[in-house]
Amino acid sequence: MNTNQLINETSPYLLQHAHNPVDWNPWGEEAFAKAERENKLVIVSIGYSACHWCHVMEHQSFEDSAAAALMNEHFISIKVDREERPDVDQVYMTAVQLMTGHGGWPLNVITLPDGRPIWGGTYFPKDGWMQSLQSIVEVYHDDPEKVLEYAEKLTEGVVQSELVSPNETPGDYSKEEVDLLFKNWSKNFDKKEGGSSGAPKFPMPVGYEFLLEYASLTGNEEAMQQLNLTLRKMAFGGIYDQVGGGFSRYSVDDEWKVPHFEKMLYDNGQLVSLYSRAYQKTKSPLYKNIVTQTIEWLERDMLGPDGEFYSALDADSEGEEGKYYVWPEVELKEIIGDRDWEDFTNYFDLKKGKWEGRIVLMRKDDSENNDSAKVKAWEQKLLKVRENRVPPGLDDKSLTSWNALMITGLVDAYKAFGDSHYLDLAKKNGEWLLKNQVRKDGSLFHSYKKGKSSIDGLIEDYTFAIQGFLDLYEATFDVKYLDEANVWMKYAKANFEDEGTGLFFTRSKNAKQLIAKSMEVHDNVIPAANSVMAHNLFHLYHLTGNESYLAQSEKMLAQMDKVRLITYPESFSNWARLLLNFKYPFYEVAIVGNEADEKYMEWQKQFVPNVLIQGSWKESDLPLLENRFVKGSTMIYVCENRVCQLPVEEVSKALDLLLK
Repeated sequence: MNTNQLINETSPYLLQHAHNPVDWNPWGEEAFAKAERENKLVIVSIGYSACHWCHVMEHQSFEDSAAAALMNEHFISIKVDREERPDVDQVYMTAVQLMTGHGGWPLNVITLPDGRPIWGGTYFPKDGWMQSLQSIVEVYHDDPEKVLEYAEKLTEGVVQSELVSPNETPGDYSKEEVDLLFKNWSKNFDKKEGGSSGAPKFPMPVGYEFLLEYASLTGNEEAMQQLNLTLRKMAFGGIYDQVGGGFSRYSVDDEWKVPHFEKMLYDNGQLVSLYSRAYQKTKSPLYKNIVTQTIEWLERDMLGPDGEFYSALDADSEGEEGKYYVWPEVELKEIIGDRDWEDFTNYFDLKKGKWEGRIVLMRKDDSENNDSAKVKAWEQKLLKVRENRVPPGLDDKSLTSWNALMITGLVDAYKAFGDSHYLDLAKKNGEWLLKNQVRKDGSLFHSYKKGKSSIDGLIEDYTFAIQGFLDLYEATFDVKYLDEANVWMKYAKANFEDEGTGLFFTRSKNAKQLIAKSMEVHDNVIPAANSVMAHNLFHLYHLTGNESYLAQSEKMLAQMDKVRLITYPESFSNWARLLLNFKYPFYEVAIVGNEADEKYMEWQKQFVPNVLIQGSWKESDLPLLENRFVKGSTMIYVCENRVCQLPVEEVSKALDLLLK
C-alpha cells in the first residue's frame, strides 16, 4: 500500500489521501523548500472531506498510477483541507477566479516554487488533468520567462483583489437609501420558490436575517413574505432531511429539491438561529419543529464527547452521492404499511421527489405541520431503517469558528423556546472552547481533533468566538463571557487590525505571510469575518461604553463602497444589517434585580430587533447597570445612547417604551 506525508495529519480530508500513489505533502514551508531545491512547479490541490467532486477526482486521477507518476516526476504536490486553511483557500480561489471567472472545489492550482500561481481550475477528469499538466511542464521548460511574467501579473491581481483601500469619507446613508437597497435586492427574489432566482440554490442565512430585521423595523410586507416563503420552501424541500433533521449545503435545482447531500455545521448553526428568530416573530409551529429536529440531529450525529461539534457529514456513502438519504418507493411502502400509505403520500410529495429512480422526501405545500404523532411515528420508523445503512463519512475535526456559530444558534434557540437544554449545550461548547482552543496568551487555535488542538487561529475564529460569547453573556448575565469576548477583541485588534481601514486581515500580522494578504469583506453563505467583527465592536461599545469600539465599527462600515452596497446588497447583507443598527433607533435594555432571568425570558416571547439586553441580579459596575439595583424589585431600564427613561417593572411597559 502507498503511503505519503499526509499519514501524519489529523484532518480527515488529508487522511483520505494518505495512501494515494501521489507523493502528497501537507501545506508548509518544507514542501515549498523542496520545490525550490528541485526546481519543480507546485500543485496545490484544495478540497474538504464532504466534497463529492473532490472524491471523484481523487478516484479518477489521484488514485491512478499514470496520473500519479506524472505528478510525482514533474511537481511537488500539496494537499490542503480548505476548512483547516481557509486563508490558503481564499488566496488561491481568488487567483482561479481571476484566471477563469469562476471557482469551486476541488480547487487545483499550479504555482511557481515560491507559491505564486500560474494556472488553475476546479474539477478535471483524468485525461484533461494529465494533458493540462503536460502542457504546463512544456511551457515552463520552453519559456520560463513568460511564465514568470504571468505569475507576477496574476499575483499582483490577487494582492489588489484581496485588500481594501482606505476610505475616509463616512458612509452617510438615508433611510430612503436603505429602502433602495431592499428594492434592488428584491429584483432577484424567487417569488415562487423563495431564496434567489435560479439554480443552484444555497441557503443564505445572513441575508434572510436582514429580511427579518428590515421587515420588523419598517413594516415592509414584501420582505416578510419573501422570508416566510423561503423558510417554508426550504423546510418542505429535499434540502432539509425530512427524516433525521438538518440541512444539506445546497440544492442543485431551483426548487430546493435535490440537495448536494453534504451537511455542514456552519449552515446548520446559522439556520438554527434563523428559524428560532423567525419563530419569535411568527410563532410558526413549522419553524419550531425545524429547530427541534435539527438540534436532535446535531446531538445524535455531530456532538463530540466534550461538548464540541464535528464539522461535516459527507455527501457520499458506499461511493455514491446521497445513497444514505434517498428511498426506493417500494421500500417506503413496506416500512409505512398499507394502512398509512395514503396519508403518507398526502403528506410527502413522492411524485415531485422522484430522482434517478428513487425518492428524495419532500413535503407537499398543503401538508400539515409535522408535529402530529403519526408523522413522528413515520419519521422514527424511517430513521431506524436508515441507521442500518452504511452512513456517510464524518469529518470529526472541530473548528473554533464553526463551533462558535453553533453557540449562537443554540442561544437563539434557548431564547425562542425557553428550553434550558439548548443553553446547557451552548455553555458546554463554550467551556470546551475555553479549555482546548485558548492559549495562555489569549490567542486561539483554529482546529481540534481527539484532544489535539492545532493551527493558529484566523480572524474568523476570533470573530465568531466573540459573537458567541457575547450571546452567552446576554443569555446568562455571566460577566466571564463578556470578559473573554473583550480579551479576544483586544488580541484581534493588536494582531489582525489594519489601522488604515479599521478592517482585519484574515491572518495574524505576525504569521508567515502567503503570496497576498487578504481581508474578508463579502458576505456569503457565511458572513464575512469583517462584517461580523463590525457588529461585535458595535455591541461591545454598548456593553462596555468603549467609544473607540463604536468609532471603529462606523469606520469599517464606511470602507464598504456605498454604491456597491446599495446595488449588490446580497454580497453585503451583514453590513446591511449593521446599517439598520445605525439608521434606526438602537436600544440598550438593562434588567436588574432578583427576577432578571424571568423578565429576560418574558422579553424573548417576541422578536424585537435593534435591542441589546444586559442584566444582573445585584449591583454591577458595568456602565449600563451601575447604580440601577433596587433591593426587593426587578427594574427594567430602556435606554438609547445611554440616555435612559424612567424604569418600569413590567416587560409589557418596557416594550411600550420602545415605540415612543
